Amino acid sequence: MATRIFIAGHRGMVGSALVRRLRERDDVELVTRTRQELDLLRQSEVEAFFANEAIDQVYLAAAKVGGIHANNTYPAQFIYENLVIECNIVHAAHMAGVQKLMLLGSSCIYPKMAPQPMREDALLTGALEPTNEPYAVAKIAGIKLCESYNREHGRDYRSVMPTNLYGPEDNFHPENSHVIPALMRRFHEAARDGAPEVVVWGSGKPMREFLHVDDMAAASIHVMELPVDTWKQHTQPMLSHVNVGTGVDCTIRELAETIARVTGYQGRIAFDASKPDGTPRKLLDVSRLASLGWRAGIGLEEGLRHTYAWFMDNLDQFRGKEAA
Repeated sequence: MATRIFIAGHRGMVGSALVRRLRERDDVELVTRTRQELDLLRQSEVEAFFANEAIDQVYLAAAKVGGIHANNTYPAQFIYENLVIECNIVHAAHMAGVQKLMLLGSSCIYPKMAPQPMREDALLTGALEPTNEPYAVAKIAGIKLCESYNREHGRDYRSVMPTNLYGPEDNFHPENSHVIPALMRRFHEAARDGAPEVVVWGSGKPMREFLHVDDMAAASIHVMELPVDTWKQHTQPMLSHVNVGTGVDCTIRELAETIARVTGYQGRIAFDASKPDGTPRKLLDVSRLASLGWRAGIGLEEGLRHTYAWFMDNLDQFRGKEAA
């Protein structure tokens, strides 16, 4: 009998990557719902869904996400919606007897000044980056929610914390997107229009690590399917999350130069140091994941070219939003 897997947030970047990966298998029956079909912010709807669907596994990829600007502008939405989604799904899954669940989080859970590369045990050792603290607190709560149901009820709820993700189905909104889609759109439009200069927020000095979403999906499935004994050998009851990344970072300046190359932009690149840089460096220690048998396989420029090809193939959905 096929395993019935519910992917919460299947239309998002991570959820759609999980769908692509799991659809290749004949031992899986995917269960998905649009926001119109199932409002994850409504506890009664989520509980009814789990009570009726006989779900075997859950990938909790649904979340409200955004870049520095969006996090600064909508902090209440970010903490409220992410807390409610996590609580509704984890509790309803438990009440319906679902034994296996995977929570997908974010590397912003770690302190702003955490030693680099950031190990899993850096969690809760210092102050968070203020620009995305509400989102980070919600994701930390999600980790502890899973750990608490494991400890009290014997569930097998696991958490993976990815570095900065990018790839197909990313949000290319001109103001509310993350750094890669924001820059990719800006450089695409500059190349199209023959603009002499592209201005990038910040000094260009912060260092960031980037993971293609297809690698993230592969890592999540790998971790979900590890035997319980193997999982417990490499985690602790109250320190159970696992970092997912490449183990390699670059400066924002280097990222901008690579995106310019990928999009064919040949003008000047300027940096507006009056804009916030965010955390000085964010690099994950991925040794725990490596010990569990998985490493990233998609290089940054290769992944950016793949993402830009998807963007170009889907320009129609951005028309009217100044992308095409």
